[in-house]
Amino acid sequence: MTRLYTFATILFLLFCCPSIAVNAQSPDRAQMEREMTSLRERLKEIEKQYILPAPEDSAAFASFLQQPGTGIMRLLPREKYDGFLAMRGGGAYYSFTRLTNEYGYGSDIELAQDSLSVGFAGADFGVLTMLGDVELDEVKPELPAVEYLFAFNTPLKESDARIQQRRVSMGFTVNEVAYKNRFPARVNNTYVVRSVDYGTSDVLVAFRVVRRDADGSLIIVWKMLKKFPVPQLERSNAVAASN
Repeated sequence: MTRLYTFATILFLLFCCPSIAVNAQSPDRAQMEREMTSLRERLKEIEKQYILPAPEDSAAFASFLQQPGTGIMRLLPREKYDGFLAMRGGGAYYSFTRLTNEYGYGSDIELAQDSLSVGFAGADFGVLTMLGDVELDEVKPELPAVEYLFAFNTPLKESDARIQQRRVSMGFTVNEVAYKNRFPARVNNTYVVRSVDYGTSDVLVAFRVVRRDADGSLIIVWKMLKKFPVPQLERSNAVAASN
């Protein structure tokens, strides 16, 4: 709670600073606009720092993070921070290709209601599986639970993409391995996701929840297993004509 209290205190001081007091009789709108712009920029910088993993988290995985295609990040619970932070999505999302928590930039994973989920807009979808307590260095494309996701052929027709959306929403099993678009968020558990964001990315990523912070946020380390060619969606004639 200390970090959250500090963050709230900074916001209070920023917005209650005497320098932005408004003279009700003769407001200087240009000055007010400059002050608001300055505050927004300052808020963005504070949020960037707030969402970073703690230095000790990065230090604990320093050796792993020296490997290419690896990273560490924090996910904030959407129900707590969406609308509280200026960042779109409240820091509950992450893009493994653009390395950002801000929603709308090829988001691949979301934390909400103590669950991790994939697939968020349009025909985009993701397939997720939970491996349990498996170290990331042990996760490879030839692992039985990963093999299906590695060999999966991304559909290019919108009708086929919608079928996949419904399939992962219901969940399915291949060779006794469960796949769906949502699993509980558990510390010391490893997951693998095939995330398809049409026109942006198609990736296979393994990630592990290594810690839960006091505010419910998760510290996650990850590694890119495969980047596939960026898929372009062939929209149905009915949809194309309506646009």
